[in-house]
This record gives sequence, C-alpha cells and structure tokens, in this order.
Amino acid sequence: MKDTSGSGISGKSDRAEYTRQIRRGMLDVTPLCVAVLPWGLLAGSFAIEAGLDPFQAQAMSAVVFAGAAQLAASGLFKIDAGFWTIVVTTIIITLRHLLYSISMRDRIGALPGRWRYGLGFLLTDELFALTANQSPDQFNRWYALGAGFWFYLCWNLASFAGIAAGELIPDLDQLGLEFAIAATFIAIVVPSIKNKATLVTVVTALVLSVWLEKAEIGGGLMIATIVAMFTGYFVQQMTGKAE
Repeated sequence: MKDTSGSGISGKSDRAEYTRQIRRGMLDVTPLCVAVLPWGLLAGSFAIEAGLDPFQAQAMSAVVFAGAAQLAASGLFKIDAGFWTIVVTTIIITLRHLLYSISMRDRIGALPGRWRYGLGFLLTDELFALTANQSPDQFNRWYALGAGFWFYLCWNLASFAGIAAGELIPDLDQLGLEFAIAATFIAIVVPSIKNKATLVTVVTALVLSVWLEKAEIGGGLMIATIVAMFTGYFVQQMTGKAE
C-alpha cells in the first residue's frame, strides 16, 4: 500500500501557508482600502448622477474596476459624449496598467493562465504598489491574490454605498470626497521614492501638472505624465552611466 501520510501533511502545510499569505496580503492592502473608500463612494454616486441605473453603476465597478476611468466615463455619460470618445478617454487614462503589466511580467508571466488572467484583472495601482519592489523570488501569488481580491471587494462595497447615497443624498460630489483620489496616490507614490530617477519623475510630474493646470492648457495631465516619464528615464540612464 502506498504511504500517503507524508503528502497529507505536506498538503495541510501548503494550505496553511496559502492561507497565511492571503491574510497577509489582505492586511497589507487594508490601509489603502480605507483611503480609497471616499473615492468609491464618489464613483458610485457619479454613476447614478450620470443617469445609470443601480445595476449598471455596480456593474461598472465590478467589470471596469478602475476608479479614474469610471469617474471620467461617468462625466462623459453625463454630457452625452460619443461612444468612441468614452472608449478612447478611458483607454488613455488606464494606459499605465499596460506599464504595470510589463513591469510584472517576470513575476506573473510563468504562472498558469488562470493566475495570469486573474491577477491581471486585479492589478491596480494599489496592488502594484505592494508588489512592484518584490523580486521574482519574493513574489507570492497567494499574497497578491489576497491583496487584490480584498481591494476589489472593498472597492465594490464602497461603490455600492455610493450608489445608495447617490439616490438618497443629492450633490454628494459637493462634500469634497475627491480629496481621496489625491490622498490615495500620495500614499502609493511616496513610499516608492527610493532613488534619484524616481524622485525627479515625481517632482517633474507634480510641478508640471500644476503649472499646466494653472495655465489652462488642455491635456496638461497627460503632457506632464509623458514629460515626467522621459525625464525620469533620462536621469536613470545618466545615473547608471555615472556609476
């Protein structure tokens, strides 16, 4: 008879480790979940104000799962923008996720398809912030799953609350909840500033975006983003040569 006692113990040990990693991911992303709650409320209420019914508004959070894109799309719905205008705008806003996926390729690329597609869907700014600095050896898919799914659940619950509030409380957008957008990205970006290139990128984006906004130049945020990216890349190349 084949001895299966060892494999049974190993299986229990593996399941315990998977559970531990999932819980650790959930715990680590929880502060970002709290920070993004006002943003979710705003996204849900905006969708209702834009004319979507509660089911459509919740479906947007469940399927799109991208706060900035949802807010932009809701604004375009409200002014009856054309289909392609909405599509192109949301694609441009979410292009950074393409960069995230390229950066994460060495950690996720070798995983089975169900893991690649699942973690790819859950890959947000917040999940990237938690895992971007992990080496392929440090990266744990169960940790990423726990963090990503917990954030997804919190986002949808916040959106649901915003949908309910949007139907009951008029002018919810006047309460200043949009501060959560800036606060969330500050919480994500600041801990990632660990070298000169990153610092220059952040400062360039900050100064240029504010200046272009004050100058009332259209597409200022996109211009600032592109200039900051190239500036950071140039500094990184020059720093590497100097070393």
